[in-house]
Amino acid sequence: MRVHYLSHVPFEQLGAMEAWFQERDISIRCSLLFAGDALPTPADFDVLVVMGGPMSADDDLQFPWMSTEKALIRDSIAAGKKVLGICLGAQLVARVLGAPVTGNKEKEVGWFPVYPTPAGKSDSIGKLFAEAPAVLHWHGDTFALPDGAVHLLESEGCRNQAFRYGDNVLALQFHLELETDNAEALCDACPDDLAPGRWVESREHILGDAQRFSATQALLGRTLNAFLS
Repeated sequence: MRVHYLSHVPFEQLGAMEAWFQERDISIRCSLLFAGDALPTPADFDVLVVMGGPMSADDDLQFPWMSTEKALIRDSIAAGKKVLGICLGAQLVARVLGAPVTGNKEKEVGWFPVYPTPAGKSDSIGKLFAEAPAVLHWHGDTFALPDGAVHLLESEGCRNQAFRYGDNVLALQFHLELETDNAEALCDACPDDLAPGRWVESREHILGDAQRFSATQALLGRTLNAFLS
């Protein structure tokens, strides 16, 4: 299996996914879009992972690579490749599939539970979240559900947390992949996002419990196994 991931900013990398792929001898290549790397073609990979970032999904004029990135995502979905979108990546996937991306009513930054929807309760990935685990959120925007998508998860702060589109596309608004050092880098890079709010936790609370990171990394492994197997 060949994985190619798209990185929008230096502090949004594979995190715990890297070790999971390496342990299974899955080859990993990447395009650092912020550094001007070229994009692959769908023939170059089996799995496309689209990472997060602080920009919005319609910032094509500000980031010239975004329109070509969307075309790659669209072509990859059409080619039947596995496509996993995380946070901004999930919003880009939704946008490519025709759904709008808008500001959420409130920022959601910190550890908050996600709940399976009625459809999610019978889905192989939605079932993994049956106990409403607390996961790490970091977003101000939200996606609408594309036509034909299966709504999997929701939270109190943001209704659309995850969807599946067919068997080859999975979009997650939240972060399972962040390790402690990745989350610390995110706090350093985006301190303004930590301004107090109903669904915003402090840096100290976000970073303070190592067991939460371990639990979400285990959940990440189960999610990847269900999606990629």
